Amino acid sequence: METKNNPEEKPLGNKKKLSRREVIRGLATVPVLGAFLYGWYRKQKFDKILKGEIRHELNLGTDIPVLNRSVPMDKKIRLGIIGTGGRGRSLLKALGFLRPELIDDWTEGNKKDKTDTRLAEFMEQPDLNVIVNGLCDIYDLNADKGLRASANNNRNGSEGTMGQKPKRYRTYKELLASDDIDAVIIATPDHWHGTITIEAARAGKHVYCEKPMTWTVAETYEVVKEVKENNIVFQLGHQNRQTESYIKAKEVFEKGLLGAVNLVEVTTNRNDPEGAWVYKIDEEAGKYNIDWDQFIGPAPYHEFSLERFFRWRCWWDYSTGLSGDLFTHEYDAMNQILGLGIPHSAVSSGGIYFYKDGRTVPDVLQQVFEYPDRNLTLIYSASLASNKMRGKVIMGHDAYLEVDNDLKLFADQGSTKYREKIEKGIIDPSMPIYSFTPGAKHVDAITSPTEQYFAGRGLLYTYRGGKRIDTSHLHIKDWLDCIRAGGIPMCNIDVGFEEAMTSHMGTIAYLENRKVYWDQEKKEIV
Repeated sequence: METKNNPEEKPLGNKKKLSRREVIRGLATVPVLGAFLYGWYRKQKFDKILKGEIRHELNLGTDIPVLNRSVPMDKKIRLGIIGTGGRGRSLLKALGFLRPELIDDWTEGNKKDKTDTRLAEFMEQPDLNVIVNGLCDIYDLNADKGLRASANNNRNGSEGTMGQKPKRYRTYKELLASDDIDAVIIATPDHWHGTITIEAARAGKHVYCEKPMTWTVAETYEVVKEVKENNIVFQLGHQNRQTESYIKAKEVFEKGLLGAVNLVEVTTNRNDPEGAWVYKIDEEAGKYNIDWDQFIGPAPYHEFSLERFFRWRCWWDYSTGLSGDLFTHEYDAMNQILGLGIPHSAVSSGGIYFYKDGRTVPDVLQQVFEYPDRNLTLIYSASLASNKMRGKVIMGHDAYLEVDNDLKLFADQGSTKYREKIEKGIIDPSMPIYSFTPGAKHVDAITSPTEQYFAGRGLLYTYRGGKRIDTSHLHIKDWLDCIRAGGIPMCNIDVGFEEAMTSHMGTIAYLENRKVYWDQEKKEIV
């Protein structure tokens, strides 16, 4: 049978080298082994291409830009901590302060399991040259834990020497009035974020505020006004801004490797009580050690309730629900990568479908945000009763990007940019044309499903120079660097305004069962 010349077929002596098609055809005749060998052959060939032509054309390496400013650390910053519950103590850890009993636990954990690197990573965390001069928490047990952590300025176990405990303030107003505090960290329930930020700015204190930025639309404008008029350094607590894969995703997008981006999908799926905010209620808690009136604050009054105090995220009275609590993480990541800004419109649907425990915020939510000026739609969907893993996907005409703690770039079968290489078999759309996995392999000492979820999303740690490091530590350092030397933090007040308004649009659309719009000229939701 006569065959046509094929550029892939080159004679070697009297033997003809098999073409790629003939290799594949031959492998296909061996049912099981053939499928395996074909997969191996394809991967080897594709890896070789990746290391050469495609990687060179994409101009993407494994490094990320240097993020942290080179700032002298000689100026000690005096801090006040408002809220020393779970998140507040996590931020104290990011600052370099950990309760001595936790140092003991981690030391014992490492003795039993050498792969438990929590203590080593904490000890290697750079000193930020800060001192905690005051803290405020309305629950005595949390305040005591915060005091013990803050006094452990040498990172010792319980047998070590402790420093002086900071002053405990009974109200945040008293703390803000103190003249030995330069900056405050706000880690309270959502309904207090805006109020305390406003008063801190008026008192001239720099602010690191946990997300979401505000509880209501009205206070959002006041927060922006006071932060700017009082010239304080404000950082919103989206520590994902430090995640290496997000920074690399921004580079991929800005190099035009995706083509025209038209659809973005972000998700939340968790399936354990803690992930649905059904937190443990401390047995020691009661009216005698909780300042209930101060907890209520700007919220509608309700009689004392331990359930509401510990599980406040379940009620609109204190919470911003899925939209403010979890969607904001996903939105901020996409805003960081794509520069989305505030959407033109939003619609929401969902309900309380699984947790029939008296909560008022939904446990299933879908939201659609439209950006007609960008020819783009952002879709968010969430379930607190399913562990089906779904990540963030940025879809463009030429390629799509899957991004969480790592990153994968796939060419689209219908791509114009990559069409020729797809047709020649140089690019296989079923395999990533670029992947980025920061750091090295670590055994995570994480048992909570919720912590595992956040770790997978790059919200607990990232990598610098191959070493794992707390994202909150990097994010707080960014804030402190700006206090010391000037500059604009990564999640500054303008970014915070975009996050707040986008989240509020989704919440209003859900609560009022209507499509809501952003009036760009008037800067308001309609």
